Amino acid sequence: MSLSIFSAACLDSGCLWKEGKIAKSGTWSNKQLPVRASLASSPQSLQLSKKKSEKLQKDVRIAVLGASGYTGSEIVRLLANHPYFGITLMTADRKAGQSLGSVFPHLITQDLPDMVAVKDADFSEVDAVFCCLPHGTTQDIIKGLPKNLKIVDLSADFRLRDILEYEEWYGQPHRAPELQKEAVYGLTEISREDIRHARLVANPGCYPTSIQLPLVPLIRANLIQSKNIIIDSKSGVSGAGRGAKEANLYTEIAEGIHSYGITRHRHVPEIEQGLSEAAQSKITVSFTPHLMPMSRGMQSTIYVEMPSGVTVDDLYEQLKVAYQDEEFVVLLGKGDVPHTQHVRGSNYCLMNVFPDRISGRAILISVIDNVVKGASGQALQNLNVMMGLPENMGLNYLPLFP
Repeated sequence: MSLSIFSAACLDSGCLWKEGKIAKSGTWSNKQLPVRASLASSPQSLQLSKKKSEKLQKDVRIAVLGASGYTGSEIVRLLANHPYFGITLMTADRKAGQSLGSVFPHLITQDLPDMVAVKDADFSEVDAVFCCLPHGTTQDIIKGLPKNLKIVDLSADFRLRDILEYEEWYGQPHRAPELQKEAVYGLTEISREDIRHARLVANPGCYPTSIQLPLVPLIRANLIQSKNIIIDSKSGVSGAGRGAKEANLYTEIAEGIHSYGITRHRHVPEIEQGLSEAAQSKITVSFTPHLMPMSRGMQSTIYVEMPSGVTVDDLYEQLKVAYQDEEFVVLLGKGDVPHTQHVRGSNYCLMNVFPDRISGRAILISVIDNVVKGASGQALQNLNVMMGLPENMGLNYLPLFP
């Protein structure tokens, strides 16, 4: 990996850099950020300045496997504003030979390599990989990648630590059990230190992210009962991926909602794995997901029981302590209701807790953008941590509203 010291004065292109470097170990050793100083007067010179300075900045070479899907294209959108990550390789077997702009016109302004088939990919000019391939296809591919690469896998192929449980829920044997032992589950705010030292991170699913973020701190503090946890979650259609499916046609989705995967959704074992680890005992949940007629967004409404003597205020204060220093997890003011519209296009998770009408129970509500915090945004947050960079790099997008 060629991680050089970023300390330059580019007088010809109109950019100045404050001292800062990434050591060979990947540790960010000076948190001063690039400073731009305009020394040119014409628009053409400014444009040239921008192009040259970007080439200096993009020193960590990124591969996006499965770039023609929603999570892959979202990685590309987020990386457009990342100061150090630049894309050198993109794969998409069915779109091989095409530009990403021809597949996703909203990305046509980006200077990117054409997509190639995975079998033709050259990883010699790559430092880190975002793997955005379908479930069940990733294990063999990651197993064949060079061992020096940092990898964030957005599929479910390395999320479940028990390979027999993986086989039960995904209907096929795990084909990389040795890699599974190495994989770190990447719920950033919960497992940051493990992620920091990982080579392979299994990026969490969207539902598990929205559910574990509010529940894990409360379970660890013994402020809620580990039994009778009821979870009602709702997702936008992008969570089902970009593949053509009859169930996802406009007329099948519009003007209505419906439940699916009742008792057998594949995120169930992932949710229970994280909650059981927090409780240090087996937790079984009642989880029902619903598909909503919107493109992005996810809300999880969670009903919990509190031990005797515990109040909703205790839950609120625990969440406040757990996330007071976190940039992307925001506990709203008491009584404020999280809305999916208020996180659209961003890496934020908004949450709150409310008293139930039934004594001894509480209601937790969390919202995320399922494609960002529920997938690509959290993946970028994880790779930032793995590379020793400030984890908000490339993620300072405010939500898009209205």
